[in-house]
Amino acid sequence: MKIVKHSGDIVDFNPSKLKQSLLKSGASQEVVETILKSIQNEIYEGISTKHIYKMAFGLLKKASNTNAARYNLKEAIRLLGPAGFFFEKYIARLFASEQYETQTNSILQGNCVSHEIDVLVQKDHVISMIECKFHMGKDANSDVKVPMYILSRFNDLKERKHVIFSGRESISKCWIVTNNRFTSDAIQFANCSGLSLLSWNFPENNNLKTKNDDNYLYPITCLTTLSLPEKDRLLVLDVILVKELINNSECLEKIGLSPNRIKNVLKEASELCKYINSQ
Repeated sequence: MKIVKHSGDIVDFNPSKLKQSLLKSGASQEVVETILKSIQNEIYEGISTKHIYKMAFGLLKKASNTNAARYNLKEAIRLLGPAGFFFEKYIARLFASEQYETQTNSILQGNCVSHEIDVLVQKDHVISMIECKFHMGKDANSDVKVPMYILSRFNDLKERKHVIFSGRESISKCWIVTNNRFTSDAIQFANCSGLSLLSWNFPENNNLKTKNDDNYLYPITCLTTLSLPEKDRLLVLDVILVKELINNSECLEKIGLSPNRIKNVLKEASELCKYINSQ
């Protein structure tokens, strides 16, 4: 059976691929088989992958909010847009979880021009600049022009001393981070030029997906017990990660949630981050 991807490409429906994505959410084999059977009974020639995703997400949510939240991770990161400002804060949180000192939205003077830097990080006396390339389109990739352009900015900045963390310091490393993917040419150019890349699926065993799962860095936008406007209000309050809600019901009160809804949100947050509920 043929299905239509977000890009408009027509491909064969692959139940094994759908099964693996459902299993990665933490759902049991039994639940996944039930969902697959239900979807296979409903799909038709020319159905969109978006429609299939919505069906899978809805069925998974009925079984477990937590598994649905994990399944929704890539979409949740996309919901940190559209401007990408909250994505930059999310990336700063990600590096902070790995014991980096961080700064966001700094303006530094290069040899030629000034540059606005999305994130600056420091660890073991090494300072790195991080440029975040956020895409709202689900099939948008960062091509080779991205690392070529950012390399020129890095070269303009690294020759000068800057007041960043603790005095006049040099930037000696550059990262490029995207919520989607890099093309093969972009990866090849970055590797050749000494730039570090981080995307949804790159590097293979230390990417956005694996970092999330390993360190419970789920953005609040993945929670199924909050509406989109409620998630937006939390982001404005600088609540970026689900685990920042744990033992912090005050921010949920600030956005107008009832005591019962606060209880449900905190329950989902605790389960998602594998906190032990002592009550």
